[in-house]
Amino acid sequence: MADFHPGYVLNAFIFALLGIVLFIIAFAILDKLTPYALWQEIVEKQNVALAVLVGAMSLGMCVIFAAAVH
Repeated sequence: MADFHPGYVLNAFIFALLGIVLFIIAFAILDKLTPYALWQEIVEKQNVALAVLVGAMSLGMCVIFAAAVH
């Protein structure tokens, strides 16, 4: 417990928030680049294949952002 500093928690929170914001921006850009609305295809039309593809792309983007922020 002697190595705990509140600044570590603040840094983790800031970097997590930065990663989430970057992910939302990247997802919005990805949604604009596709010829159809991703969210509408997944939710309303129940397109499972597209949901799996978007999930895989999301994980890839998150890994890149995590490496960049770290």
